Amino acid sequence: MEMYMEAMLSKEILAGLEAARRENLRRASRLRLEVEGQSYPVLRKWKSGFAVAAENAPHLRGLVDLFDGGDHLFQCLIVASQEEEGEMQFEFKRATAVATAAALDFERAFDAPVALIAAD
Repeated sequence: MEMYMEAMLSKEILAGLEAARRENLRRASRLRLEVEGQSYPVLRKWKSGFAVAAENAPHLRGLVDLFDGGDHLFQCLIVASQEEEGEMQFEFKRATAVATAAALDFERAFDAPVALIAAD
């Protein structure tokens, strides 16, 4: 069915459909990549990498930050792997989750009190 459809539509219409598909992915995703003060919308993400629109992103590599809206999710070491269908795909060499609290230098007891009540 897809091959039949491609034979019937012009290259311009197919290109427009592909651009609309990428725009829809960009709008649906809250993920974004930040590198040296620049922000790039992430079209999709999988376990070992992610994709960014090829026209918006240069061949990035090195240390980047991955955000979901305003939440800083990962600090990643990435390398560009391939360009396919208007998407630049990147693979994680390392993706370290960003901690929301400082690391403890002691063991917290399971039944430790959450807060202390002061009596005046």
